[in-house]
Amino acid sequence: MPGAATSRASVRAEASEDTRERILAAALATFSERGFDGASTRQIAARAGVNLGLLQYHFGSKQDLWRAAVERAFAELRGGLEEVLGAPALADERPRARRLVRGYVRFVARNPEFVRIMHDEGKRRGPRMRWLVDHHVKPLYEAFRGLLERAQRHGTLPAHVDALHFHYVLIGAVGLIFHQAEVEAHAEAVEHLLLGPAATEDAR
Repeated sequence: MPGAATSRASVRAEASEDTRERILAAALATFSERGFDGASTRQIAARAGVNLGLLQYHFGSKQDLWRAAVERAFAELRGGLEEVLGAPALADERPRARRLVRGYVRFVARNPEFVRIMHDEGKRRGPRMRWLVDHHVKPLYEAFRGLLERAQRHGTLPAHVDALHFHYVLIGAVGLIFHQAEVEAHAEAVEHLLLGPAATEDAR
């Protein structure tokens, strides 16, 4: 029956997507722990609970799998950034900047593997790092720079501090892995250090 065939196809598609996601999660964790050269596709397949053939079917080469795993992490970061930057323009950009700082801290806390991979690749300055910069780091920074420059024009951030250096300070402030229980406290601390007290604190 057509309805039964459609249902079976839907179940297979969902199973395939679930397998793909498990492989990506296993790849991100394994690459972050062992680095690109130290990680093997067999280790990743075993961690994901799939045979090696399925990994190759979904992603092909180890290089393609690495890129897909990194893209998965960047997609979440990019989505959060676009949500903040896409909000209506504000007379005072401080609330938007605060949302962005807190969102980035929370992202790092949820994705420690992402930070480890970035640090590891940053040591080598090879083609993978070049790909990261061209496809992800640079576009995100360009979007982030617009917010920083607007905040400087509105007096939220010091005008004499280049947006690039503020960006580096933010990355450095949240780049270390910290205990999950301290995420919100750390987000508040970073926000306060970079942007000053919130409006409620100003009024006290």
